[in-house]
Amino acid sequence: MTTEAGAPVADNQNSQTAGVGGPVLVQDQHLLEKLAHFNRERIPERIVHARGAGAYGKFTVTADVTQYTRAKFLSEVGKETEVFARFSTVAGNLGAADAVRDPRGFALKFYTEEGNYDLVGNNTPVFFVKDAIKFPDFIHTQKRDPYTGSQEPDNVWDFWSLSPESTHQVTWLHGDRGIPASYRHMDGFSSHTFQWSNEAGEVFWVKYHFKTDQGIKNLTAAEADVLAGKDPDSHQRDLRESIERGEYPSWTVGVQIMPAAEAANYRFNPFDLTKVWPHADYPVHWFGKMELNRNPRNIFAETEQSIFSPHHFVPGIGPSPDKMLQGRLFAYGDAHRYRVGINADLLPVNEPKAAQARSYGRDGFMYDGRHGGTKNYEPNSFGGPAETGRAMWEPQSVSGTTEDHEAPSHAEDDDFVQAGNLYRLMSEDEKQRLVDNLAGGIAAVSRDEIAQRAIENFRKADPDYGKRLEAAVQALRG
Repeated sequence: MTTEAGAPVADNQNSQTAGVGGPVLVQDQHLLEKLAHFNRERIPERIVHARGAGAYGKFTVTADVTQYTRAKFLSEVGKETEVFARFSTVAGNLGAADAVRDPRGFALKFYTEEGNYDLVGNNTPVFFVKDAIKFPDFIHTQKRDPYTGSQEPDNVWDFWSLSPESTHQVTWLHGDRGIPASYRHMDGFSSHTFQWSNEAGEVFWVKYHFKTDQGIKNLTAAEADVLAGKDPDSHQRDLRESIERGEYPSWTVGVQIMPAAEAANYRFNPFDLTKVWPHADYPVHWFGKMELNRNPRNIFAETEQSIFSPHHFVPGIGPSPDKMLQGRLFAYGDAHRYRVGINADLLPVNEPKAAQARSYGRDGFMYDGRHGGTKNYEPNSFGGPAETGRAMWEPQSVSGTTEDHEAPSHAEDDDFVQAGNLYRLMSEDEKQRLVDNLAGGIAAVSRDEIAQRAIENFRKADPDYGKRLEAAVQALRG
């Protein structure tokens, strides 16, 4: 295996970091090449999350969190901030059906007085892989095969079975919450860990939770099959029509909060996207309410041209060394610069509304000339905008060598423990539906070794899980 320039690739599983557990390095040319190439494989729709629906609304602070963050939009109880939300499926193209078994994107743009803050999450608290270097490979297995032009069970289960870290998310996806009944009836999660810091410079690691006030409502596989055929636009239609009726969907917003000093010795790697923080360890602090109350006037101009980039932070909020997040900090902005254009941030849906963008970026495709004849360099002597001198988030200490590090392993880390915990929380009926859903997919693969390897991953999560799944697959395969 080589780079596109023909140089041998030493490690295609782990991106380079500044020491074990440190941030990802820009010098990792293989990672950047993979992500940049991946972002340019399709035109013009999004490569992932192409199928989506958006709406405007407001976020209201309901509890004081100023001891944890200095973000101004969270500075006082009762404060309101305009938001734009986009919900989506992941794997399907722009013309795909809504009612399918697939994670749902849960992307939010907060138009704050300190600039736009984007939070790009999902309706699941975990993900399939923990390192962005594996993301293009994963998505390729979910998309159409280069030879058949169809999504192939062999590709899906070959990758999942060879990537045991996916066992937790695959269990989520094939359980009862794998097909939400609508965008209104699902929870949202940041999934990633982020940094909050207060005025004193104290650091906290947080995970966001958005709990639907409409209640959780899901579809069975059979119900989804019928709905996807009868009404492919079911989720988009439901969101739009509920807002038109004045039945504004809302979510209660909270965070799990971990003091920074506790991260190093926590039993799970707190920056591993395939893991959750059990609520018994870190309960959710509820501090806000999000309501969606206005539909876009033009789907293309607002929903399709909306961009969400996790590197859009505001003071008091920042990244963590989560390796998937670190890759997304580059990849999302790069994808939008390619897909929408270098001046995508100037479009009405994307530009700041409670603040003014003051930068020296000029020209390029679709530039509107808004800067006139002002200087396009800094520093200058003509009154142009200048740096603040204060970082938006607190620095992280790093040490070690610069190489392709695996994510650090903590006391109870493995690829199966949390998948097994999730399985054991389920009722007998839930377990049976989970096994049936998984068996239908695994039984469709053409090679026995792929099916057996997949089953073994679930057996390692829980012996009963694997035993029941093996019997169900054998029954379907004859």
